[in-house]
Amino acid sequence: MKAVAVPTFPEANHPIVKALFHHSDQELLTLFQRYPDSGQFFTALFCRYSPMVYALIQRSARSPVQAEYLLALIWRHVFHELAGVDLRVFSQSGSTFQTWLLAVTASGMNEAELPPVEEIHYDIRRVSPPFWCYLDRALEQLPPLTRLTIVMAQTFHWGETRIAAYLQAEGEQIDAEQVKAHLQAGYKALEKLLPDDIRTIYLGGNALDQESVSELEADFDPSLEEIEFF
Repeated sequence: MKAVAVPTFPEANHPIVKALFHHSDQELLTLFQRYPDSGQFFTALFCRYSPMVYALIQRSARSPVQAEYLLALIWRHVFHELAGVDLRVFSQSGSTFQTWLLAVTASGMNEAELPPVEEIHYDIRRVSPPFWCYLDRALEQLPPLTRLTIVMAQTFHWGETRIAAYLQAEGEQIDAEQVKAHLQAGYKALEKLLPDDIRTIYLGGNALDQESVSELEADFDPSLEEIEFF
């Protein structure tokens, strides 16, 4: 694939993220593990290293769409792996977070079985990898039926009537209006389950009262109902 420009991520210019740029990798990793309900530390690591990871990925992906999707998949894997990594490994001679990340990236590139471009619905400009990671984590905490309705609406783009018909065929006593209510409640619950700083960075939440945030937030879609995150 011909080399293309590395995607830019507006969150890199958000005051919350910019305030962390002076921290070392080890400090950000420690804070990430110590405060799992804060998303800013992982986001800062992503902003620091996503250009390097993407530069490697784009050499093997067949198209920019596949490269961006693989970038998101690799960072989602990193997100889950880092929660349990013994950070003392990165303080040993010859071992750094960067070398670990390069190894994870190489492994992800070798093992990934990417779908054809026409089957990839993920849009990295609407939902960047850190936001996707925390949305995915929040989704897992929703009640099963609510989670299922959101997945069908997001993945298959089904309307309330079609979702209701599917659920009825599966034995659920539910109509289109109830599906609509499930979706509305689900999106609200999903937003509340996001870390405060992730809401502030990506959705314009009010976790921090900063006048300078408003202009930056114009780059992000303020409604989860309008975001396609699968």
